[in-house]
Amino acid sequence: MSGPPSDQELIQRVRERDHEALALLYDRYAPAVYSLALHMLRERRAAEDVVQDAFLTVWQQPASYVSERGAFGPWILRVARNRAIDLLRRGSRERVHDDERGTPFEERIVDPDPDPSEQLWTHAVAEKVGAALRELSPAQREVVELAYFRGMTQSQMAAYLGVPLGTIKTRVRTALRRLAHILEEAEVWTDIP
Repeated sequence: MSGPPSDQELIQRVRERDHEALALLYDRYAPAVYSLALHMLRERRAAEDVVQDAFLTVWQQPASYVSERGAFGPWILRVARNRAIDLLRRGSRERVHDDERGTPFEERIVDPDPDPSEQLWTHAVAEKVGAALRELSPAQREVVELAYFRGMTQSQMAAYLGVPLGTIKTRVRTALRRLAHILEEAEVWTDIP
């Protein structure tokens, strides 16, 4: 008996315009994408828009994901992060508050009564990501946290930390490569229940 399809198989099916494959990728990664976006934007509606935009990119431009450059999970999170940064740069004029939307997004995207195995998997992935972050040097971890959780650009990080922009670029590039390597070795993005 074979397990669930891999991300690579699903991406190939999306390229062939398979809606079910997109739905499976969405089920796997939308909660993580939403969590990242909500952490950065602090607004449910804006975070929901980021999720929609990220998966719309997967559907409309599946060739933009190149497997040789890394796993799908980190890639979709990068797409979401970039979209969230775009929203932060545009400022509050595009943001819509939760009370204007009705039902909170979490209640629509996250199962309010998840299967215990899903809860265990989510907890295990969170532990692996946390452990991977702890394996980075303090300087590398700092730039990852500033970029992903505070939405800072590399120029903003350089100014904030008082470090040359070239140094920041090197730290970010090195940190992301190291983090991707650690997560791939830990099979974080392939341990889907």
